[in-house]
Amino acid sequence: MARPQLIAFDADDTLWPNQPHFDYVEARLYALLTHYGGPDELSSRFFEVQRQNMELFGYGAKSFMLSMIETVIQLTNGAVTGTEIQQVLDYGKRLLDFPIELLPDVMETLLAVKQQGLPLLLLTKGDLFDQESKLARSGLGDLFDHVEIVSEKNEATYQRIMRRYQVPPEAFVMIGNSLKSDVLPVARLGARAVYVPYHTTWVMERVTEAELAGVSFHEVASLAEVPTWLRELR
Repeated sequence: MARPQLIAFDADDTLWPNQPHFDYVEARLYALLTHYGGPDELSSRFFEVQRQNMELFGYGAKSFMLSMIETVIQLTNGAVTGTEIQQVLDYGKRLLDFPIELLPDVMETLLAVKQQGLPLLLLTKGDLFDQESKLARSGLGDLFDHVEIVSEKNEATYQRIMRRYQVPPEAFVMIGNSLKSDVLPVARLGARAVYVPYHTTWVMERVTEAELAGVSFHEVASLAEVPTWLRELR
């Protein structure tokens, strides 16, 4: 395969924790609704509401908030109070301004890749304002040569990105924690995908063993392994 020409990094749960904040807010929601059902029932209902809303609202904290409110309305048969709605909104607002704390080895890895003369692309999906805010709060903005915030990470999106930067698939590298978004569509296009596992994964991002069958990708235990792996490719 060709030498790498563009190195793309996912953001949430690759560079900084994100899902744990959503997990915390979701747990608070279930505590608020505990008299309407057990955790499994509440989780199932909330998941279904999010799934139905995905095409309308996309990803991110605002979509999550709207789905929380809709779930509360459904479970209370419309009897939810304004005070309870305000509680849900307050929970959701936590997701829009939480402090960004970098995951281990992030800064060192990005600097080491840049020192190899490889251009860096931050490629993340979600709400534009929310993702731009997280990048600004992270302090990593100046390390990236390019930033792309997209509504979905699928084969069509990656093809557009590669055309935009005039990089053939065999010279494109995507690094991230999501098998569904950062690995499968990239590998299927003949590009290199690097999987960096994270301890928690959003249910919408999980894939089955069958989906992974025959898919070629590189897995690392931590981001610290990435610079050495890239040097070996060159």
